[in-house]
Amino acid sequence: MPDNENILYADGLEDALVGIIHSKGSQPKACYDYDKCINIFKSRDGMSHEEAVEFFDFNVGDAYMGEYTPAFLVKGDEND
Repeated sequence: MPDNENILYADGLEDALVGIIHSKGSQPKACYDYDKCINIFKSRDGMSHEEAVEFFDFNVGDAYMGEYTPAFLVKGDEND
């Protein structure tokens, strides 16, 4: 396995961490559950669902910090 010392983690979203992504040709990345991130903003910061999504999109999802930037897993609907 590649060395994980350079992995970047999202502050305050520890409870949404799913694991580390390893993919040939890419650096390892922290992977977070998108829905859990939204729920953290709602419960911790008192945001509405819409506010949490907007905050995530602007401040977290669009943030690029280089090749170790965290990834966010959006789970599909079980009925799809």
